[in-house]
Amino acid sequence: MFRRNTLKLLIIVMALVAIIASPLVAWAFNYQVQPGDSLWSIARRFGTSVADLKSSSNLISDVIYPGQNLYIPDGSPSRTPDYTKLQQQIQNYLADKPGTYGIYFKDLATGQSFGINADTPLPAASTVKLPAVLFINSLVDRGILDWQQKLTYNSATDYQGGSGILQFSVKDGDQFTLRTLTTLAITVSDNIAYNMLRNFVGQGSIASYMQSLGGRTVFPSGQNLSTARDMATYIQAALDSANTSANGRRLLDDMANGIYNEGIPLQIPAGVTVAHKEGFVWGSPGDVGVVFGSRPFIVTVLSQGVADPDQGFATVATVTRMMYDYQENLGGN
Repeated sequence: MFRRNTLKLLIIVMALVAIIASPLVAWAFNYQVQPGDSLWSIARRFGTSVADLKSSSNLISDVIYPGQNLYIPDGSPSRTPDYTKLQQQIQNYLADKPGTYGIYFKDLATGQSFGINADTPLPAASTVKLPAVLFINSLVDRGILDWQQKLTYNSATDYQGGSGILQFSVKDGDQFTLRTLTTLAITVSDNIAYNMLRNFVGQGSIASYMQSLGGRTVFPSGQNLSTARDMATYIQAALDSANTSANGRRLLDDMANGIYNEGIPLQIPAGVTVAHKEGFVWGSPGDVGVVFGSRPFIVTVLSQGVADPDQGFATVATVTRMMYDYQENLGGN
């Protein structure tokens, strides 16, 4: 009996010594996948990375299903990377670029973030369509609105040229469902679709919703201005909605399949999903979204005083690629 107990004690001591001597060895606990979960959302929830999650659970693809058991890694001190170098790299790159850029970055594995002019009010342009559609989604989720409800076009209040397809065929009295209008507002950035939605629910209601999400610069003095930090807040809200709502997942899918891709996605490798919403008024190209690489991140870029829109969007693309490369070079940590 004594020898058996001594052996047990020795095994326990050896295990403790191994743990103390090897602090970098990760341990894992079990998690059962729930409906609406994705690898990036689970990784973000538990403060790890998609790569670590796949490795610990022996996954060979990103496909998971409800009821599946995953093993959540923990205990790796390198999961708290230093983004000082990345921030400095971007600042150096922007130093000789004309205009003002507001930038915000957030690592979805750890929640770490940084900003450059992140609280400077800048033209939101069509990026404002994202929180507006997110608001409509929330009203449908709560049963206040129905996707099949139709709005009637009124040229006196709804017409606007520029982005979109409705301008070429719509006439007074035409009706469109809420689902059609929200899809057009995101995928082709349709100005008329957005105006019809905004006029229906009221800009004040949209503003209140944006503030409820944490937005601080919301239509100041009636102007369509925002900040890079606020826009990142709305992207985070869209991601959170996708975890719990089919409408939220559809919104992300629309954002990943828009027709304008001159900014955030331009330099991201093929096969990497990018859900984003571009915006442009003269002198102020911008883009806000999330890049679903091996270590997903939120990136928002607004600008002002950029005379060449092509160069402006190229700058957005280059900044995003810097972020992407930095994240990928972190590996699974």
